[in-house]
Amino acid sequence: MRLSQHERLERACAQLTAPFACVDLDAFDANAAELVRRANGKPLRLASKSVRCRALQQRVLDGPPGFRGILALTLPEALWLTGHGFDDLVVGYPTADREALERLVRDSAPVTVMVDSVEHLDLIATAGASAQSPVRVCLELDAGLHLLGGRVRIGARRSPLHDPRALAAFAADVLRRPELRLAGIMAYESQIAGVGDAPPGKRIGAAVIRAMQAASARELRARRAEAVARVEELAGPLEFVNAGGTGSVESSASEPAVTEVAAGSGLFAPALFDGYRRFTPTPAAFFAIPVVRRPSSAVATALGGGYVASGAPGRDRLPEPVYPPGLRLDAREAAGEAQTPLHGRTAAPLRIGDRIWMRHAKAGELCERFASLFLVSGDRIVDEIPTYRGEGCCFL
Repeated sequence: MRLSQHERLERACAQLTAPFACVDLDAFDANAAELVRRANGKPLRLASKSVRCRALQQRVLDGPPGFRGILALTLPEALWLTGHGFDDLVVGYPTADREALERLVRDSAPVTVMVDSVEHLDLIATAGASAQSPVRVCLELDAGLHLLGGRVRIGARRSPLHDPRALAAFAADVLRRPELRLAGIMAYESQIAGVGDAPPGKRIGAAVIRAMQAASARELRARRAEAVARVEELAGPLEFVNAGGTGSVESSASEPAVTEVAAGSGLFAPALFDGYRRFTPTPAAFFAIPVVRRPSSAVATALGGGYVASGAPGRDRLPEPVYPPGLRLDAREAAGEAQTPLHGRTAAPLRIGDRIWMRHAKAGELCERFASLFLVSGDRIVDEIPTYRGEGCCFL
């Protein structure tokens, strides 16, 4: 008889003492294969902030073809990863870390840094970059949707470079500096990749989101192609044009101007990805917390669990009780630092010491709470591996 995921996790982790975190490798590998399928032949660059664990990053990059290179969150993280044998790294956010820039120049590390202002270029110059050891840079184009002449802006507030002409003018600044090497362009469409188009119980809101995303995809497709063409007219062929994220793999990969798509969260499939129509990843990352109190016959209270995700505060940033099914958070306490009360039809049978299996709302942030991850295959633990935290690293 085929075991459910809940049964497999319980059997595999029966001897562990909660709290702990684990990854279902069967689900993780299936999610990786699904991301590759959705990319339809375009390479995927692994977003490391979504998988803050070297062993799992290596598993993805060494797996079946499809993933290539890493999109790191910070320059110190990228330099640390190069010290462990990783190469082809792009830092997804600009840096003002002078010490890290000096290390980058000194070590000639295989890292490309993000830039979107002259101040970023000046910082690189003061770090000692020269024509003999140029620093690779990537230009970031703002991928947000601007309406009403820019008075309404939809999308993350990232680069100030929205117009293709502005990006090309900035590229010209880069090309005038012999200490820099222009490697690529990035444009992250957060309003498509990071916003679910099927929020539960919100039919009207879902329709509005879908209309916005369709309009944004059309606008960005043309604008991104123009931006790439203008920059390549000055610089020649670029090494890469990076776009998208787990939530926009299909649309981003379909653009001829895009050469690679970033992805990472879809490997763990956190709770925020339950609200998408385009794909249905299998939950792969969990943390378990023990029941330690029974304040009433209808309530089971677990230890800790208040691992709230970043972003605008709301219920969608809270962890979600998954197993046993049928549990829900308390409306007043939610998930707390010290305790998490749980209600629902399956709360009554729970006993002191039983486990509650939770999903984080986001992906890599779970790894900031645990020093290690237990890897489950089938119904057994096959390994215990350190997270960034377990290796003594706290980059951001």
